[in-house]
Amino acid sequence: MPEGHTLHRLARLHQRRFAGKPVAVTSPQGRFAASLVDGRKLVRAEAHGKHLFHVYGPDAIVHVHLGLYGTFTESPLPVLLPVGQVRMRMVGETHWTDLRGPTACEVLNKDEVRAIRDRLGPDPLRKDADPDRAYERIIRSKQPLAVLLMDQKILAGVGNVYRAEVLFRHNVNPLLTGDKVSRELWDTLWDDLVVLMKDGVKVGQINTVRPEHLPKAMGRAPRVDRHGGEVYVYRRAGQPCLVCGTEVLTTELAARNLFWCPACQP
Repeated sequence: MPEGHTLHRLARLHQRRFAGKPVAVTSPQGRFAASLVDGRKLVRAEAHGKHLFHVYGPDAIVHVHLGLYGTFTESPLPVLLPVGQVRMRMVGETHWTDLRGPTACEVLNKDEVRAIRDRLGPDPLRKDADPDRAYERIIRSKQPLAVLLMDQKILAGVGNVYRAEVLFRHNVNPLLTGDKVSRELWDTLWDDLVVLMKDGVKVGQINTVRPEHLPKAMGRAPRVDRHGGEVYVYRRAGQPCLVCGTEVLTTELAARNLFWCPACQP
């Protein structure tokens, strides 16, 4: 599932290409009420966590959640015939985009959008984010921090990659319970997530490795993985830790794969 930086990157792209002008919106698949926004001016595109919002007005906001399989394909004009199951097509003055396979694609009003956002925790990529809200919930929980970081009601936008990597970068045992997380540690984790996720928006992939551990600095081969980017532990089970050489471990935690270094994260 795409993590929060992907949705913010999409929001910025759609803001640049479509906002401020009327947009032709159709649903070739016939499963989306495109007529409610077709031909209307897109006021803005924004993201909160893993949710994307195309705001056409207070009574018409397209809410998209990509889920596991959703994807946008972006193309310059001219428009081509739809290929496959296209849930939503947007056509602007210079570009068009097709959305396929989302978990959610629906037209909501501002109250319905507010209800979604009220259920979400603070998003490290939003200027209005309040990290105190997340910490207040974390410190009251006895669940592992690795579980809490993935709970979108506590923290919006962080997925499996950022979860594993930020814990490694600060030598935190994934099973540390929320009620044992100090304010100092939480502030450090939050600040690092802000930096890492902003970089993800900028470059379009997740990079978490510090300069001294990059392939060129260490004389090692670059990582080869469909997710791209250089990481410390995510999907590196059985390989040596880039810092200490200990074998990276993996296990299932709350139905998701967890990766960590037992030496660096005791």
